[in-house]
Amino acid sequence: MHQATHFRSPFLFLLVIILISFTAGLGGGLLGSWYGPQMIEGGFEPAVGSEGKARTLKVTEDSATVSVVKNVSPSVVSIVVSKDISQVVGRTGDVFPFDDFFEFGFPFDFKFNPTPNDNGKQQQEKKPAEKKKQQVGGGSGFIVTKDGMILTNKHVVSDPDADYTVVTNDGKEYPAKVLATDPVNDVAIVKIDASGLVPVDLGDSDDIQIGQTVIAIGYTLGEYRNTVTRGVVSGINRVVQATDGTGQSEVIQEAIQTDAAINPGNSGGPLLNLSGQVIGINTAVNRAGQSVGFAIPVNIAKRPLDSVIKHGRIIRPFLGVRYRLVNEEMVKKNNLRVDYGAIVAGNPQENELGIVADSPAEKADLREGDIILEVNGERVDQGHALANLIVKYAPGDTIKLKVLSGGEEKEVSVTLSEFKEEQK
Repeated sequence: MHQATHFRSPFLFLLVIILISFTAGLGGGLLGSWYGPQMIEGGFEPAVGSEGKARTLKVTEDSATVSVVKNVSPSVVSIVVSKDISQVVGRTGDVFPFDDFFEFGFPFDFKFNPTPNDNGKQQQEKKPAEKKKQQVGGGSGFIVTKDGMILTNKHVVSDPDADYTVVTNDGKEYPAKVLATDPVNDVAIVKIDASGLVPVDLGDSDDIQIGQTVIAIGYTLGEYRNTVTRGVVSGINRVVQATDGTGQSEVIQEAIQTDAAINPGNSGGPLLNLSGQVIGINTAVNRAGQSVGFAIPVNIAKRPLDSVIKHGRIIRPFLGVRYRLVNEEMVKKNNLRVDYGAIVAGNPQENELGIVADSPAEKADLREGDIILEVNGERVDQGHALANLIVKYAPGDTIKLKVLSGGEEKEVSVTLSEFKEEQK
């Protein structure tokens, strides 16, 4: 009996230990499943390892995107471009004839009827276009005032012979009037006769961070209203030479690069952060790559918008110089001391001087061949054109220019005037 008792006692003790451990583990697991979530940065995250963490963050980001789209979509509009089709049929047959700018980037409705020729063969002839207004393109925009002011791209509404119709997200249509176009940047303000609209919240594009999530909304392909895409900021301060199928081109300074899909028809639509603020105006895409789109920083559009709201037109500051940005070729060819800046130079073929007569530049004694290096301490270079630095100021403002003149650097004070059309 003693031996039997001695043998069974350790066995029972071990069994009790196992049962206690199993019970404690099971209880701990149940408690963890109920009380594991813990508060982090405004939300609960389950303490279940990296997989659970990634899943929670994804849900949080998805929820933010859904919320932004729900709140901002009523403020995003489609802009339909209509024109007498006989004026554009035959210009091109490409499905998407434009390269980077999305002005009329949609297929025209060509109809061909086969008819026998002199040899009895079949050939295709264009059916004469009916002389009536038809949709020839489209773009996007977003409401910035309750009474119907809308921001978009200049190239979306640049045709003076076209009619423009704004379609809101609820399907209502309004004739649109182009109030102003920015001659320096690809920005335009249009107006519809409406009230009680919901304007967007304009953010601060100077706070953009590479890698942050962004959302694009627009009139994709001129067919799918308020299409939503999402991506990240891929780069900032890009300089982009954007062109269209008509040979027109424009340099976009300080562009935001994003991999959020931007398609024909998205031009003029908002690029949003996860707070629902507009940080950019979608403008162009590089079709040589995948998901390489560009937007104009919204801060560039704020000054012309404020000017139109206050004065009914865009009031521009005027310096009065014609110039070319210094590049590597110019440095080598002319043995320049600097590799940046704006060299004051006219166009002899057009009888244009580098210094406009009776301009602030002339009064400040700037001369042909001078190189403007800085504007109020901001360097002038390929990424920061002189015109884009000057446009930050208002007529009447006095600015300081660092100028390389006659081989010596000097500082020049200039009081800007207001730009007049006849001063072009």
